[in-house]
Amino acid sequence: MKLADRLLLAVIAVTAVMLIADALTGGAIGAVLGGHISAVAALTGRILGFVGWAISPFLLIALACALYGRFKGLPAPVSKLLRRLIAVFDTISVTVGDMVRWAALVLVLVTGLIVVQRYVFGVSLTKLQESVIYLHAILFLLSSAVTLYNGGHVRVDIVYSKLSEQGKAWTDLLGVYLALIPMCWLILITAESYVGGAWRILERSRESDGLPLVFLLKTAIPVFAIMMIGQGFALASRAALTLSGETPPPASHDNAEHEL
Repeated sequence: MKLADRLLLAVIAVTAVMLIADALTGGAIGAVLGGHISAVAALTGRILGFVGWAISPFLLIALACALYGRFKGLPAPVSKLLRRLIAVFDTISVTVGDMVRWAALVLVLVTGLIVVQRYVFGVSLTKLQESVIYLHAILFLLSSAVTLYNGGHVRVDIVYSKLSEQGKAWTDLLGVYLALIPMCWLILITAESYVGGAWRILERSRESDGLPLVFLLKTAIPVFAIMMIGQGFALASRAALTLSGETPPPASHDNAEHEL
């Protein structure tokens, strides 16, 4: 069993235990969480924000290594560091991607169930219908990083495939620092008030019988941006190794083990 599957089962088990405990205690656990989760989330958000600003300069490591290594080559410790960082971000992207891949199967099953309920039995459940939105958002937002890892994003550049390895490395490096990271950083800044406001009021569905987890759904937006920045750094680090005359770790589309 993959690590991602074990983690997913653990999350499901913990959620089930909490739901059962909440039911047995007459909703006491839910009341406690509802009274404190906003404050805890606000504090956690501020801490993560400070951490993000503190480590953001380190994102330039790949760029600095590419410029230095292009002319003088990378020292062995620096090359080893880049490879370890690539492995870390690759592992995170693949693990999360392996977890959310099950959302595709659940999405198909739930959609089929909704169609049967509506057109065969004339029944319509709001929670079930809204779960399609949740599954769709989670699937595409949280699998974007592993898609970048697999080289699965659409490239509009018709010149890229004709470039040399050095040319592709420069293109990837510039694309990460001029497009990917700035756009993801803009998403994070924009989402601060959007997601923060949802957590402050524990935003729920506008429908009385809808899912009360809109604040969790919106949290997938900054998580998406952070994961894309991390995988973009891994892409830039691969480019830095290539420009330094070294062979970077193999891309995932050359390794069928990690394909979704």
